Amino acid sequence: MTRVAAVGECMIELRHVDDETLALGFGGDTLNTAVYLARCGRGIGIEVDYVTAVGDDPYSRAMIEGWRRENVGTDHVALIHGRHPGLYLIRTDDAGERSFTYYRSESAAREMFRAPGVRLDETLHEYDLVYLSGITLSILDSASRERLWDALDAARAGGGRVAFDTNYRPWGWADDSVARVAVERTLERTDIALPTLDDERQLFGDTDEEACVRRHQSLGCQEVAVKLGAEGTFVASRTDRWRVPAARADRVIDTTAAGDAFNAAYLAARLGGDAPESAASEGNHLAAVVIAHAGAIIPRAVMPDARHGESAP
Repeated sequence: MTRVAAVGECMIELRHVDDETLALGFGGDTLNTAVYLARCGRGIGIEVDYVTAVGDDPYSRAMIEGWRRENVGTDHVALIHGRHPGLYLIRTDDAGERSFTYYRSESAAREMFRAPGVRLDETLHEYDLVYLSGITLSILDSASRERLWDALDAARAGGGRVAFDTNYRPWGWADDSVARVAVERTLERTDIALPTLDDERQLFGDTDEEACVRRHQSLGCQEVAVKLGAEGTFVASRTDRWRVPAARADRVIDTTAAGDAFNAAYLAARLGGDAPESAASEGNHLAAVVIAHAGAIIPRAVMPDARHGESAP
């Protein structure tokens, strides 16, 4: 059995159905990946836990119940009295591109490594793989980031690995320089990097995918899968390079969570023994299915069957 911890924040999602009607859901980049990884890992020995903090409100309880229905473990979800989840609203344009409005400054997840009696960082050494993102880093204060990096060091010292998606969002950071330092310190502890080229250009000025790979490898990353949107994925190990074309999407309804879904399918395939090229193909295919549906988490009934492109039973 391979145990995976996804570390981050889940928020209340309100998606515009029309100008006056909102659909309620729950999402967040690492949570999206945790759910899709649990689905993709079903039957191949992958167990996924979500590591976060929530409040004691009805929405937090509904989140936890939903994660359990998705076979995402909740043993390391801290409940902080008097706090509540963050919230975001989604609008999508005619091309399926989304815009977000956030209300999250008091999110309980910000307290996961610092609330009295809550030290979730001390649990990460239990896992074979720890997954996190730049958004995870952005919600933590500097002391909590230090605790997280110490926990990643401990996990790797015990034989675990770290997977990291930069997922840079400027609104989450005081300034770019703080973000760059935090991301680089995480990459120094990363085994599998899952960046998006557009994010890396914005934060680090990478000119192309090869420059992105070289920078990640200079920081110690052994495996890098650069997401290129409609151009597919560029995957690199220390000795090899692969260009994997994007899968064709039947339609584009909502691009929310496309990268999160790619990460999940890629990691599931790699943990299941697939080569990086094959894993990227799996990731591209799931991303193409996800963008054909509204919302961050698509119904289980329309999940593709791995390696076949069919809907799951």
